[in-house]
Amino acid sequence: MELYDLIIIGGGPAGLTAGLYASRAKLKTLLIEKNLAGGQIATTDLVENYPGFSGGSGQELTKIMEEQARKFGTEFLAAGVTAVQLPEREKVISTTQGQFRARAVILATGAAPRRLDVPGEAEFIGRGVSFCATCDGAFYEDLPVMVVGGGDAAVEEAVYLTRFAEKVYLVHRRDALRATAVVQEKAFANKKIEFVWDSVVKEIQGDELLERVLVRNVKSGLEKEIAVNGVFVYIGFLPNTAFLEGQVKLSDSGYIITDDCMATSVPGVFAAGDCRQKLLRQVVTAAGDGATAAFAAEKYLEEQR
Repeated sequence: MELYDLIIIGGGPAGLTAGLYASRAKLKTLLIEKNLAGGQIATTDLVENYPGFSGGSGQELTKIMEEQARKFGTEFLAAGVTAVQLPEREKVISTTQGQFRARAVILATGAAPRRLDVPGEAEFIGRGVSFCATCDGAFYEDLPVMVVGGGDAAVEEAVYLTRFAEKVYLVHRRDALRATAVVQEKAFANKKIEFVWDSVVKEIQGDELLERVLVRNVKSGLEKEIAVNGVFVYIGFLPNTAFLEGQVKLSDSGYIITDDCMATSVPGVFAAGDCRQKLLRQVVTAAGDGATAAFAAEKYLEEQR
């Protein structure tokens, strides 16, 4: 097994930034990502809150990040991680492409969309249920769709979907959105968006394809059917940390607990990005986490030598 100074698990903004900083510090670095580099932000149509980058897509931003990391020597491996052995001085990472050793590890595994867990959701994934408006929005040209959620992602994607859809129903369990003010203003000004307040999805229905959604008002208890051909779910995320159970300290919600230097409960193991327990999960904070984690890993390796 080849020995690296640092292995980074995850190729989103946190992992890519960590790779850039580690490689510039002349650490022999391997970044492992099972999908295309970029993470969740790569599916975002418009990024306008990352300093110095305004008006481009998430894919464009993360492509630049990947190119920078490669330029300074970060090695990339397209593989899924199947197991980790972290307590040892030399960490062992098992993947679908074999085993690799490292003196330090950065966990940048991100998070996955949370599901509604209602009847019909699983059955209609790929046939009307989606978690990515940028990926699937164009399939709903001149058709009615629904977005579930009230945060920035939900509201931003509802606005995006109005480019294609005939109408967008935004279903939120409260009577006010959680999205930032500027995002809300765009949604409220868009005549294609209809807000369904104080409501939750009870069932997703259809024949071969999705045809309607049953929603219930949480205050009145009244239920009604809304005819739509697509449902886009944006109700939060679950950290991709199940494989770390018993390896590092996790919060009750499964997020990795770190100190201000991104250090986990295991020496030589750091965490960055959306998989970490923290207040704000955005591209800019993921990048900051990645830079800090790489710097902390460099200092750790210097002390070990």
